[in-house]
Amino acid sequence: MKKLMVEINIFWDEEASVWVAVSDAIGLALESASYDALIERLRVAAPEMAALNNVECSYIMLSTQKRQVACQNG
Repeated sequence: MKKLMVEINIFWDEEASVWVAVSDAIGLALESASYDALIERLRVAAPEMAALNNVECSYIMLSTQKRQVACQNG
């Protein structure tokens, strides 16, 4: 397994009126109508997608247009 920090980009899609989270490193793409709901989904989905793609990450950085949140895994 590769070990690295994973960055997830979060942005507001004006046309679809949803928050979107994308990470090519772990093959992640999620959307949600609310920012907080998206963050909660990411707390579960990001580690799962990392494991499915053989990426061992102890640190996941969420980078947004308006705010930044960092969550440490394990």
